[in-house]
Amino acid sequence: MIGAVAGDIIGSIYERTPIKTEDFPLFHTHSRFTDDSVMSLAVAQAILQDRKYGKEMKSLGQVYPNAGYGGNFRKWLFEPGIVPYNSWGNGSAMRVSPVGFAFDSPEEVLREARASAQVSHDHPEGIKGAQAIALAIFFARQGYSKDDIRTNLTVTFFMT
Repeated sequence: MIGAVAGDIIGSIYERTPIKTEDFPLFHTHSRFTDDSVMSLAVAQAILQDRKYGKEMKSLGQVYPNAGYGGNFRKWLFEPGIVPYNSWGNGSAMRVSPVGFAFDSPEEVLREARASAQVSHDHPEGIKGAQAIALAIFFARQGYSKDDIRTNLTVTFFMT
């Protein structure tokens, strides 16, 4: 979580104007947390407090309505009920890091990543993105090398 939030804040000023260098200041006067941090925290709260992902996302997201949500997600955030909108975007992958830390088997990680994604991003690619990130975090936590993580993700998502 700390790494995800730090990366979000550090990268926030480059979101609309990407850079191609590793030589940049970590923090800028305009650095801020974004929707990705808010939603990651909501996923973590749902796990820690045994609550529904969608309910936690809506609850916390409405507290921070100007965090930078995309148009469809923002609409979802303020609509009554929790109805997915077939998104295949990367929002579900950007918020899933707590799942990779909280669960103790690949099967649990894949199941919970799917559950955290499908409340809004129910397109198969939106779900797959969340599952891939969560599983990569799980494997890194287990001490897998970068090559082993890449191989496992390739086998899991591209050879089935």
